[in-house]
Amino acid sequence: MPKVRRSKKAPPEGWELIEPTLDELEQKMREAETESHEGKRKNESLWPIFKIHHQKSRYIYDLFYRRKAISRELYDFCLNENIADKNLIAKWKKQGYENLCCLRCIQARDTNFGTNCICRVPKGKLEEGRIVECVHCGCRGCSG
Repeated sequence: MPKVRRSKKAPPEGWELIEPTLDELEQKMREAETESHEGKRKNESLWPIFKIHHQKSRYIYDLFYRRKAISRELYDFCLNENIADKNLIAKWKKQGYENLCCLRCIQARDTNFGTNCICRVPKGKLEEGRIVECVHCGCRGCSG
């Protein structure tokens, strides 16, 4: 099984507790990258990669902020080694962005009308029975 890529710097204490989960997510990422994209739209083939990237960042975020199971040193190590996305985690700490799926969904320059993605619209403000799917990452609603 391939290891999570790291620099030569030795990992801090507690790394052995989170390494198996990170290795498993890294293996899923490799499978998603090599998966066939026949019959899929260009954006659709990237959706599994965005999903796994989100899972990895959410795992580190939950361990540090919610469960308080890892140290600040290990958390900073994961951010510095790009194991978790520090920009996405920074958004999760802000009110209204706790469930954000990816950073592309809040970038107005990526949409036709200069607004947020459709997945950021609250379900109560959408038409009844309308199925919403984000073009960027396949999210079905991360507004909360």
